[in-house]
Amino acid sequence: MKRVIVFIDGQNFYRSALRAFFDGRAESNSAGQFHPEMLGKLLASRDADRILTEVRVYTGRPDAYLQAKAHAANVRQCQAWEKAACYVFTRPLRYPPGFSARGDLRPEEKGIDVAIALDFARLAERGAYDVGILCSGDTDLIPAVEVVLDGAGATAEVAGWRTDTYRQRLSIPGRNVWCHWLARADYEEVRDSRDYTSPE
Repeated sequence: MKRVIVFIDGQNFYRSALRAFFDGRAESNSAGQFHPEMLGKLLASRDADRILTEVRVYTGRPDAYLQAKAHAANVRQCQAWEKAACYVFTRPLRYPPGFSARGDLRPEEKGIDVAIALDFARLAERGAYDVGILCSGDTDLIPAVEVVLDGAGATAEVAGWRTDTYRQRLSIPGRNVWCHWLARADYEEVRDSRDYTSPE
């Protein structure tokens, strides 16, 4: 059996699902959310000779003072992922000078793509997986995929959400990287309807 690790760029893949299935609008606090462990199981199950060994999720964390409600929701969500046996990596969001929760300035993730890239390449080189599936459309991750493709001893694949009018995947010009396309039915299978902004 081929050992599979699924690497999920949490915010990138969430925003992609939001654009694909909700026209980019967060019509509810759960729109675009998915269960990482269920997504991992779905992707690994597409080939009979594969076994899922780990799901790894990488995401930014809002500041507890500047965005108290978003911070609490992120903590609850990450705890749910960890309870489902996912590995969760977080880094604090970076806030621009003069940030206000009511203003137009937005915080951004810093270091998440680097963490994913390092883990994707290092774990392949260490023989931790036979197939690595990367769930992200971030082109900053291309070098890590190339490292695996160029002889790290593992297979690199990607996943992306798709509809009739939207599709996003990580691709490398001149390289044939297998993509696991995920349709609306797949999203509904792994959808997470919990409102993490609520303590309950």
